[in-house]
Amino acid sequence: MLTEVGGENSGTATVTPEPAAGRPVWWARLLACVPLPALYGLASVAGWLTFRFFPHRKHVVRENLTKAFPAFDEPRLRTVMRDYYLGFAQMLMEIIKSVRMPAEELRRWMLLALSIELGYPVDAAYKPLVNEWAEREMKKVRMRFGSRLVPAKDLLPDILKRRDVVRAVAMVADQEPTTSEHKYWTHFLGRDTAFYMGPEEIARVTRFPVFFIAMRRTARGHYEMEFQPLAAGGAVGPSGALTERYARLVEEQIHAAPPDWPWSHKRWKLKRSVYKNRSRSTPVS
Repeated sequence: MLTEVGGENSGTATVTPEPAAGRPVWWARLLACVPLPALYGLASVAGWLTFRFFPHRKHVVRENLTKAFPAFDEPRLRTVMRDYYLGFAQMLMEIIKSVRMPAEELRRWMLLALSIELGYPVDAAYKPLVNEWAEREMKKVRMRFGSRLVPAKDLLPDILKRRDVVRAVAMVADQEPTTSEHKYWTHFLGRDTAFYMGPEEIARVTRFPVFFIAMRRTARGHYEMEFQPLAAGGAVGPSGALTERYARLVEEQIHAAPPDWPWSHKRWKLKRSVYKNRSRSTPVS
């Protein structure tokens, strides 16, 4: 089982204007035909304008960064914010371009290229999007080259049903578990944070080996992945141990490249005191 770090591709629900049923958005198809260097130029302009004049959830981004990096002075904070908006714009252009991108270019990307590099299918857990068009288009992009998308709530039954099928299972495990009864609390990015127990519980039931995929942006449009073992098959350990190791690796990666994490997400809605009697946790070090 492959546990994928949140990074820029966080899997949260997105609400966008609803186009006519079944009708593709013409501008997205048109942009996909534009050479990637030109799209990056457009992303640079869009990222600068967003940072300077239309900063998306600026107060959320600033608050999250301030609490995660209390030692940052104002110039450093603004630099990270600027790079975050620029990186988001570049990622958007890459997603649009991936609709028409050949396999050779996709090999430089993460989830889209994973099934190509591994040589066998990838089943990716995801949270269905609210918008019907966005859901359809997202599936087209992510299901290229043999990958499957499985709604997160159906993942365990799907794994058990297809247990004999050789494949990798990719999961995003850093989302806030607002609907889950099983939560793991730890100190993460300067705050008490709840994590899903799902990946750990699935690993315990299936006895699959678990890996953390560390992704690094090495240059514009270039990424590299490193598979780091989290648990051997059948060796998950005490309750919460695997999730704690995952949280520490995610935090380490965020500190190495602060602009690459989606800071505009409101991730700390849950309060530990409300759930302390029903959640598993670790002492704060």
